[in-house]
Amino acid sequence: MQTCSLCNATSPDSATHCVKCNADLAVNSTTAKALEKLRANPRVRDIRLVVSRDACPVCAANEGTYTKDEVPQLPIEGCSHPEGCRCFYEPMLSEIFP
Repeated sequence: MQTCSLCNATSPDSATHCVKCNADLAVNSTTAKALEKLRANPRVRDIRLVVSRDACPVCAANEGTYTKDEVPQLPIEGCSHPEGCRCFYEPMLSEIFP
């Protein structure tokens, strides 16, 4: 399930627009907004895509560390998990303390 960052409604992974407010989920989902913030943060060197233990084959194949520009958008296209894509982003920092 995807969550709209504008109205907080949930939509299926297959939806491109929010079921409540019709916002573009590629831009306005909570995961899209999180990725935008990670990309804008100069301390984030790379982004790791973390998958669950029982991930579908498509998500498992995408697990790994990516540059900011190459990380796949969530939900992973083709995810077949019955509960939907449960992957998440994890920042890889270039420095830990200011």
